[in-house]
Amino acid sequence: MIENPKSVPAKRSQGIPPTVLVLLGIGSVQFGAAIAKGLFDSLGPGGTVFLRISLAALVLLLLWRPKLGGYGRREYGFAVAFGMVLAGMNLSLYLAIDHIPLGVAVTLEFVGPLGVAVLGSRRLLDGLWAALAAVGIVLLAPLNVLGNSDLDPVGVTFALLAGCLWACYILLTARVGSMFPGGAGLAISLAVGTVVLLPVGMADAGYALLDPWFLLAGLGVALLSSVVPYSLEMQALRRLPTRVFGVLMSLEPAVATLIGFAVLKEVLDLRDVAAVVLVTAAAAGASLFASQGAPG
Repeated sequence: MIENPKSVPAKRSQGIPPTVLVLLGIGSVQFGAAIAKGLFDSLGPGGTVFLRISLAALVLLLLWRPKLGGYGRREYGFAVAFGMVLAGMNLSLYLAIDHIPLGVAVTLEFVGPLGVAVLGSRRLLDGLWAALAAVGIVLLAPLNVLGNSDLDPVGVTFALLAGCLWACYILLTARVGSMFPGGAGLAISLAVGTVVLLPVGMADAGYALLDPWFLLAGLGVALLSSVVPYSLEMQALRRLPTRVFGVLMSLEPAVATLIGFAVLKEVLDLRDVAAVVLVTAAAAGASLFASQGAPG
């Protein structure tokens, strides 16, 4: 009997603890971002993000082969909105890391999911996590009461914009996931994102997008940053409480800092490291001590 190819990765991953799957996914995303930054000199942030999104869309479309019929305007509307948010979020992050270190950009971006975690809560403890994160963000501000910072304000602005779009991404993920089977919604949304990013990619990279080497590198970024982590997280969430998943995801700023140092030779000063620690602690605390009645 021949096994369904789609079931093989799932069966293999079942023997790996779900916490390890999440950590592998985080490392994959940040390693992909580090590789992407290495392409900026040739493709620019716009060309790089276009290759990532378009090739990820191609892989997922081939994998899931979503049916385009049978859905209403509401479903397609959410898929289009999700695709536009995906495009904007990734473009903003790439523009940010073109100006500031990867670890700092991801730390600033994390205000998005942290904001979703504490939004609407009236508990004093959740206010503490928000205040802790706010202190970290102030430490990373281009200009603050502690003196001048070496961080480019343009990069900081794009990182915060990516965080706002990440919050929208979180809110839209559940909607799109409930409307489309499996990864079909993500595949359709990435296709929409490809169309949105096409003018940006052409303006930034031009005919370099057709270079075989850059296509191969872009495929690697697409797999590392989109396809692999999404698949690992999907498997992990089937066996892992959402709260624990949130705590593990809060390690992203720290992992991004480590990979930025190891791959890109980006060294942060003590104030930047303190900010990463504060935001990571705030995100972990908000997830770990989330209200029992909070949704998903």
